Amino acid sequence: MPLSAFIYLLCYLDRSNIGNAKVLNASTNDDLLTETHMSNSQYTIALMVFLIAYAIFEVPSNYLLKKLRPSRWIAFLMLAWGAITMGLGGSHTFGQVTGIRFLLGAVEAGLFPGLVYYLTFWYRVSERSIRVALILASATLAGAFGGAIAYGVGHLNGSHGLSAWRWLFIIEGAPSCTSAILVWFLLPDYPETVHWLTTEERDLAKRRLSVEGSKADAKGMTWADSKNALTDWRLYVHYAIYFGISTPFSSLSLFTPSITAGLGYENLRAQLMTVPPYAVAYVVTVAVSWSADHFNARGLHSAVFSFIGAMGFLASAVLPADAYLSRYGCLIVAASGAFSCIPPLLGWLSSNVHSTGTAGLVIALNISFGAPGQIAGVWIYKSNEAKRGYPTGHWTNAGLLLFVCVGCVGLHFYYMLRNRTLRGVEGAKRYVY
Repeated sequence: MPLSAFIYLLCYLDRSNIGNAKVLNASTNDDLLTETHMSNSQYTIALMVFLIAYAIFEVPSNYLLKKLRPSRWIAFLMLAWGAITMGLGGSHTFGQVTGIRFLLGAVEAGLFPGLVYYLTFWYRVSERSIRVALILASATLAGAFGGAIAYGVGHLNGSHGLSAWRWLFIIEGAPSCTSAILVWFLLPDYPETVHWLTTEERDLAKRRLSVEGSKADAKGMTWADSKNALTDWRLYVHYAIYFGISTPFSSLSLFTPSITAGLGYENLRAQLMTVPPYAVAYVVTVAVSWSADHFNARGLHSAVFSFIGAMGFLASAVLPADAYLSRYGCLIVAASGAFSCIPPLLGWLSSNVHSTGTAGLVIALNISFGAPGQIAGVWIYKSNEAKRGYPTGHWTNAGLLLFVCVGCVGLHFYYMLRNRTLRGVEGAKRYVY
């Protein structure tokens, strides 16, 4: 788990640092947009292209994870995205930035759905949400570290003839490349194959997961698995809910530095002020996910905290643009609510899929359905609304989080009713709330 969380931290750091590069040393015209001669709309297109590649390559990547072994495939992905991130530091035009971001999206696409799928080989239903949270919460740590690192790197502006934003990509891409070697050798593939478990412990692991987990020796995905995954309508409700949370997740990931800059914080201080929202969100995300597993109520936890996040965005939208302190507090509430409801949603989905082949496809499809929501997230925080407090972005995120809340409550009650009809049916698999 620590290694998986560390891997996702590096991935998210390399994915979202373009938001820091956009505003880093902008006051001296040494920022990403100025030096690559990009407009704000071109910058948004570069962000969108990443997400298009992200959506396309998730399903095939999950297939390859099972076929090639998790340690090998994830190590390859790390080496690739680290090198590509460092390559961004050498870009000079809009076309170069866009092309490199597409490659980055194609490579990073497999990691998060791959890690969620990977957990199903190791943990039971009641153990997954908190572990998904520990991985996903690494994104909040990456956001916090990213702001702090950008603050420090900002002082390297002009060092060895390179602007600070170029150093940012180089410095943050290098650890992924070197860590790929560790992952190749240290990431355990399956409980059935690791050398550090005794025979008795392997047998115990297999018994623990005989009903609720994926199997290392299971066959790859079949056409029957595909048909079941693609024709089960309730899964599309899960996908729609995940679409709703993806826009706030994406927009916060990419625009928190811009949002804090619009709250009266300038230059390097704007980078530093991105740290508290992410730090608070980390603590809340882990606590909520532990509670969701403990009380076996993942849908209701996601409903409650998506509502809290919606209220944070709603308050940001209606407060005066110059109410900086109040709106900064709302940003912390919004980030905590938006991030914390994602792990229970993913644990909820994987808990209601009952075969190894289907699980890989369903988890990848779920993340892929979120990609259009993430694409929407790159457009809603409009640069020409900075002085008005980005009302379009805040209203959109508030509405989508309320949709998530309603969807979670509705699906929760549907599963309750279905379980009542399954009582007494021999061999029927119950749904998890």
